[in-house]
Amino acid sequence: MSIKDYKITEHKYDVVVVGAGGAGLRATFGMAQKGLKTACITKVFPTRSHTVAAQGGISAALGNMGEDDWRWHMYDTVKGSDWLGDQDAIEYMCREAIPAIVELEHYGVPFSRTEDGKIYQRPFGGMTTNYGEGTAQRTCAAADRTGHAILHTLYQQSLKHDAEFFIEYFALDLIMDDDGVCRGVLALKMDDGTLHLFRSHMAVMATGGYGRSFFSCTSAHTCTGDGNAMA
Repeated sequence: MSIKDYKITEHKYDVVVVGAGGAGLRATFGMAQKGLKTACITKVFPTRSHTVAAQGGISAALGNMGEDDWRWHMYDTVKGSDWLGDQDAIEYMCREAIPAIVELEHYGVPFSRTEDGKIYQRPFGGMTTNYGEGTAQRTCAAADRTGHAILHTLYQQSLKHDAEFFIEYFALDLIMDDDGVCRGVLALKMDDGTLHLFRSHMAVMATGGYGRSFFSCTSAHTCTGDGNAMA
């Protein structure tokens, strides 16, 4: 029996996003906000994606609790990686973390606040000011449910902008053209076993980590590296 013997339901979109964690929902929302016909394929309900387990917060050099600078944040991150991290990527992340936090706040993430209404920032290990000379308070959080708050906010924004969600669909493979460009995704609908082909001009892979490929792991059982396997 070959794949041709199976009935395949086809869908057509401008963009298909695979994964509905923090990155996937932000991509879904962003594409839909720009007017693109957007589909998000996810094997669990969006607000059950593993981002929901993120508690501590997100670091950004806002300087709400004292002087701070994204360059100090970058130094701490490079040092914390034992100089093994991609320093261009770290520079970009630390610089863009500031507007990213403000953006999330504007979308509705209920960050914890100081008495004067600013986003509260807490200290975490390895965070310093002036390249290691002092201690920084840099982590923005929504109590100890930061990931939960972000997922709910981004899911609501995605629905507001008419993104379509295909929930409990398991992505199987990428559809590539002769030039090696991804033109869609093949997925299995988990409740009835039917195959669905999502044709698109663009595909975004946001499938999260693959911690469950290791014997000892604290990640959810959904963290199986599906996107890594397809790519």
